[in-house]
Amino acid sequence: MKRRRTARIERKTRETRIELALNLDGQGRSRIKTGVGFFDHMLTALATHSRIDLDVRCKGDLHVDAHHSVEDVGIAIGQALRQATGDKQGLVRFGHAYVPLDEALSRAVVDLSGRPWLHFGVQFRAQRIGDMPTELIEDFFWALVDHGRFNLHLDVLRGRNSHHIAETLFKATARALKMAVARDPRVLGVPSTKGSL
Repeated sequence: MKRRRTARIERKTRETRIELALNLDGQGRSRIKTGVGFFDHMLTALATHSRIDLDVRCKGDLHVDAHHSVEDVGIAIGQALRQATGDKQGLVRFGHAYVPLDEALSRAVVDLSGRPWLHFGVQFRAQRIGDMPTELIEDFFWALVDHGRFNLHLDVLRGRNSHHIAETLFKATARALKMAVARDPRVLGVPSTKGSL
């Protein structure tokens, strides 16, 4: 019988309170409420295109700004991904995707290596998208990889509209994660010559 690849995270600090549930073998269903509208839109896209079921509730100190909420949700999703993938036995491990949205095109490459690293080859023309500062997008992805313990290389190959660029980053990451966390029946044990990840 295959192990259920799910996770539940509760994270409470003086700045945020987060409750999160994740299912790697889901259908892309999501219930997202962070109090940051554009961020909710991006997390919904992440769930939809990865086919990961994602339930996120965050109450943060938005009277200060959105930074703590965005970063802490990234931490919690990273922890949940790490918990749900377990020892990574039988996983594909690597994933990549190109995603366009009109004039914007982004690439994401993932390695569930156990080593956190983010390459963020992205520039935004706008300082904000809706209620979210664009600099927080990089902060989210750093928190995600740091606590998920994986490599993520993100590059925007072209684009003008900051909303489109951000959306292609989240969708490409979703598609790359979908590939990386998939089970491969030909992989016996951990997909590494070292025998562990």
